[in-house]
Amino acid sequence: MRIIITGASSGLGEALALHYATKENQLVLLARREDRLNDVAARCIAMGAKVETIIADVNNVDLMQNIGKQLANTHIDRVILNAGVSMGHSGGVTPFEDFHRLFQTNFLSLHALLESIIPKLIAQKSGEVVFISSLASLISMPTSVAYSASKRAMNAYAEGLRYQLKPYGIDVMTILPGFIDSEMTRKNRFKMPFLLSTEQGVKRITNAIAAKKYFYPFPFRFYLMIRFVLLLPHSLRDKIIYFTNFKKGS
Repeated sequence: MRIIITGASSGLGEALALHYATKENQLVLLARREDRLNDVAARCIAMGAKVETIIADVNNVDLMQNIGKQLANTHIDRVILNAGVSMGHSGGVTPFEDFHRLFQTNFLSLHALLESIIPKLIAQKSGEVVFISSLASLISMPTSVAYSASKRAMNAYAEGLRYQLKPYGIDVMTILPGFIDSEMTRKNRFKMPFLLSTEQGVKRITNAIAAKKYFYPFPFRFYLMIRFVLLLPHSLRDKIIYFTNFKKGS
């Protein structure tokens, strides 16, 4: 199986690469930090996988378009769109430059890469596209407006793409993790509910991919809590959000 993984130099991307590092798989690992990506690649090769590395910042959408064109020249079995950034939780208005960069990285880069890959999958009449979103996409906290908005945009894009590609035998999956121990979440300075280890998170993600779950939010208790809050009247929902968000920023 030929598997493309973005953001593969650390965190979930690194763990996913190592999970799929078997002699049956050919991995295409993409990330911007060359030294760390090469280290991940070396460990994957030692485990028996064939590995190709691509050094690129997904924020560079022109480069992502070119990479998509190159990747579309060969067979593709699975694309895992894991690369993403967060600015943490803070109050105030997000500067436009930061907002723009976050949206380019978390959302616009997805289509830049997939623009040429999607026709390739349609021609194959096979393949999987996996979006790593977030439970934060379901409810937007006042201290993480840009991040939640970018992930919610991802959800909408993935949903439409699933309908578009289903007739061609292509599976599109959206995975929505809660808090997982990683380089990104370690920046948080508040107690993270239902925090999972990287190993626990990757196990749930890979099991969901194997089961071809088109929409998989977890941990399930956390997801149910969010769904419950969303069903409440706005006046009560506002009080809960302000209370839970109090220590995250001002």
